[in-house]
Amino acid sequence: MFNKDCYLDHVAIAVSNLDRAQKVWEDLGLTFNPVREEVVSQNVTTAFAHVDEHAHIELVCPINEQGPIQKFIEKNGEGIHHMSFMVPDVHKKTEEMIAQGYKMIYDKPVPGANNCLVNFIHPKSTGGVLIEIATKGKA
Repeated sequence: MFNKDCYLDHVAIAVSNLDRAQKVWEDLGLTFNPVREEVVSQNVTTAFAHVDEHAHIELVCPINEQGPIQKFIEKNGEGIHHMSFMVPDVHKKTEEMIAQGYKMIYDKPVPGANNCLVNFIHPKSTGGVLIEIATKGKA
C-alpha cells in the first residue's frame, strides 16, 4: 500500500565534481534538469534527475571548502548522503518527530533546494541514516 502523504523524493549523493558525477548517471540513462541550483545556506550546488514520478537522484557538490557536504566528503568520501521524504507539513512532522524522541538537526525547518522547506532527522536517531523531511513550495 502506498502512502500519498509521505513518499521518497530523492536520494542525495555527495560529490566533489558535479560534471563527472552527472555523467555516470546520464550514462545509466537518467536525464538531469539543465538548471543547477545553488543553495548558499548549505554551500552547495545541486543537480536533479527524475527516476520516476516522484523520486530523484540529487547530486550535491560543495561550492567551497565549507559547509556540511564538504565536511561529509572529507570524513567519508563521496557517496550517499541522505534520503529525503516529502511530507504534507514539515513543521508539523518536525514537532511530531521531536515529541516521539527523535533528534533533529535543526530546531525548525530551513530553506532547502527546489523551493522546499526542510529538516533532517539525526542519524543517531535512525540507526545511522540521515533522513530529510521536506515540504514543497514553502521555502
